[in-house]
Amino acid sequence: MATNKKKTIKKTTKKVAKKTARKAAKKTTKKPVAKSGAPLGPYTPVVRAGDWVIVSGQLGVVDGKIVKGGVAAQTAQAIVNLKSQLASAGVTINDVKKTLCFLTDMDTFGTFNTAYVEGFMTSRPARSTIGVASLPFGGAVEIEAWAFKPLR
Repeated sequence: MATNKKKTIKKTTKKVAKKTARKAAKKTTKKPVAKSGAPLGPYTPVVRAGDWVIVSGQLGVVDGKIVKGGVAAQTAQAIVNLKSQLASAGVTINDVKKTLCFLTDMDTFGTFNTAYVEGFMTSRPARSTIGVASLPFGGAVEIEAWAFKPLR
C-alpha cells in the first residue's frame, strides 16, 4: 500500500512539474532592444522567464567598440549597458539577485571590484567572478545578470 501511495505522489509531482514548466515557457519573452544596445552577436540580450529577467553578458562597449580606460572604464560601461538592458525589461539594478562576472586578468580584480561596487551602489547581489582566457572584441570584463521581479 505504501508503494502505491509513493507511485501516486511521484506521478502527481511529475504532472505538477510539467504544468509549471509549460506555464513558465509561455511566460518567456525576448525583449527587443534599441539599435544603440543591439547585441554584437547572434543572441538575445534580455529574456523574461516568468518572474525572472536574465540579461546576457554585457561588455564595456559603446557603438560596438570596447571603451578605452582599462578594466575600471570597461566595468563602468558594462554596468551602464546592463542597466539599459534591465530597464528595457522593466526592472532595475536593485532587482538583480545574481551576477556572473568574467575577467581576462584576475590580477585586475581589485580595480574591477571597486568599479563594480560604484556601479551597483547599495545593491549587493550574489556574485561569481571567473577568470577567462579571452572575451569577445578584446574586452577585459563581461557581466551577466539575473533579476527577479514578479509579473503579478
